[in-house]
Amino acid sequence: MKHHLVVKLRTAVAEPVPIPDWQRFITDKSVVVTSFLPEVDQVLHGSGREFWVTHEYAPAGTGWSEVERHHGLDRTYRLVLADDTTRLPDATLAAISGLPQVESCHQLEVVRTPVPDRAELAAPASTAEVHEDLIGLGFAHALTRGRPDVRVAVLDTGVNLDHPEIRGKVVARADFVDLHGLDTSSFVGDHLGVDDDPEDELGHGTHVAGIIAGEGARMPVGLAPGCRLMAVRVLATLRAGDGLQGAGIVDNINPAIKWATDQGAEVINMSLGIRHTGGGLPHQDVIRYALSHGVTVVAASGNDGADTKYYPGALPGVVAVGAVDDAGSVAGFTSYGAPISVVAPGVNILSSYARGRYAVASGTSQAAPVVAGAVALFKSYGRDRGRDLDAAAVLRLLRETSDRIDSQPRSRHAGYGLINLTDSFKWLLNSLN
Repeated sequence: MKHHLVVKLRTAVAEPVPIPDWQRFITDKSVVVTSFLPEVDQVLHGSGREFWVTHEYAPAGTGWSEVERHHGLDRTYRLVLADDTTRLPDATLAAISGLPQVESCHQLEVVRTPVPDRAELAAPASTAEVHEDLIGLGFAHALTRGRPDVRVAVLDTGVNLDHPEIRGKVVARADFVDLHGLDTSSFVGDHLGVDDDPEDELGHGTHVAGIIAGEGARMPVGLAPGCRLMAVRVLATLRAGDGLQGAGIVDNINPAIKWATDQGAEVINMSLGIRHTGGGLPHQDVIRYALSHGVTVVAASGNDGADTKYYPGALPGVVAVGAVDDAGSVAGFTSYGAPISVVAPGVNILSSYARGRYAVASGTSQAAPVVAGAVALFKSYGRDRGRDLDAAAVLRLLRETSDRIDSQPRSRHAGYGLINLTDSFKWLLNSLN
């Protein structure tokens, strides 16, 4: 299996032959580039390593746009090591990192996203009503249930495309899971090959998708059932002890964020989080790219109940979401290391699940899609009135209309408070009419 080295340069290299992006290179090796930057070439060849040069990202058009260049996406490369032996030693990484032309470099790492405990049981009928009343969903749905031209990208374990609650709502799909180069002995199911089949084997992504846009046949209707989904699989299934987890490569999630942005997503939901362990901040360049396109990125704050930063939730401009229980109190598992933006219902949430099933689950993973669906409603209502709400406008709306949990303008554990769609839409009524 091939090991990969991701290198971001301060200036893009010249390309006598166009360098392919790594997703294309996996299946099409008609263009092979074996020379990168002379100084990097010398270090790697001195370690006895041959490699192929690819881009980390694919340009949105025929060439790199000014926005892509501004965020450094054109000068981020993935070097695919041609041998099947071992990862690069730390000394080799240090030698490359120390070169003046190199801004950063790292090898691929697997990150895990624990799946909340779930029970395949029907939730009490009153639970859905409590959640809807808690955030004022009825008032919002009286005004809009979403527009089909507003797309919400679900970056997760995939989506059960034929689930009765979701069937026909997925308008774009991709699978960015490819674990070549890593120990995959603990993985089950599909974990190799980038393709367009995002079928969910674990259930987490399908649960999230149902909360956003579920039809409401045998579960509470989704927040934005009239909107459309983009199913983007970025996490595979990892066996951990007696349970299963979602796991993936950070540098495979990054191109997925860009793909969703380039394919027209207006909201990206990431019910996942990566702890910062050193080096550059995870996802930073590509999240900035998404925000510059007006995309609202919604992320779970984390489920360890501690002062822990999880990314992308901890990045500026991202809507980081914590969870509340049926009484509107912040759930004890909500992580608060990231600057939480708002909180939403995230305890005992009934939604769709893998293989046509249903499940009840709790976590900030469930609270985040409540907010993502609400944002899709905001954007739908704005477009009905000839206005496109960008990421900054959405953040302002959430800040001004959420219910504070105390006298502070922003709480460490609840951000600006519990989302209040009644007040949000009253605000929109006044500002857009």
